[in-house]
Amino acid sequence: MAEMSFVPYKPEPADTDPADAARRFYEILNQRRSVRFFSDRPVPREVIENLILAAGTAPSGANKQPWRFVAVQDPALKKEIREGAEAEEREFYYRRANEQWLDDLRAIGTDEHKPFLEIAPWLIVVFKLMKDDDPNNPSDQVYYVNESVGIAVGMLLAAAHFAGLVALTHTPSPMKFLGPILNRPKYERPYLLIPIGYPADDCVVPDLQRKSLEQIMVVDRQ
Repeated sequence: MAEMSFVPYKPEPADTDPADAARRFYEILNQRRSVRFFSDRPVPREVIENLILAAGTAPSGANKQPWRFVAVQDPALKKEIREGAEAEEREFYYRRANEQWLDDLRAIGTDEHKPFLEIAPWLIVVFKLMKDDDPNNPSDQVYYVNESVGIAVGMLLAAAHFAGLVALTHTPSPMKFLGPILNRPKYERPYLLIPIGYPADDCVVPDLQRKSLEQIMVVDRQ
């Protein structure tokens, strides 16, 4: 295998103190919420393309970039995805989920009805690649797939919020129905279904509180 070439790393210099920049970035992301009430206001394809490009800058195991982002805007296709998702959600809410899980969900008001899958102007279906299909790579093995794709999704959500949009990480389980609907090969496995767009004028979100820094951060050993 040929060795990888290296180039100098020259990041764009920050125009503010790192502490101020980090604080501002936190303040922006702290306003991000998972939204289930979308407007049908159009979002240009160029915006979605740049969000996916941002997600594609994520680190990945051996730089295999084991992700595929399928952007769906066709109304008929969104309707088909909604029907498949709601079928799985009915099974989940009435047969699969235990009472504690349902009780936790009840607090935020979710159920088997998913109209946002048709209302949001875009659905981004994230697939994880179980083999590297880049013909330029000598090996088709992939590494740390869940970790890599999870980081990419986080960057996608941050980029969407930064662009003034809202999103939802929707996980109808199981999600196998998405592969055949979108005509994806078997080595691409559904990871997340993310509606993206603008919030509805009457959008509301649960009054949730995030854990404090003391709850989520440990310095050295306690």
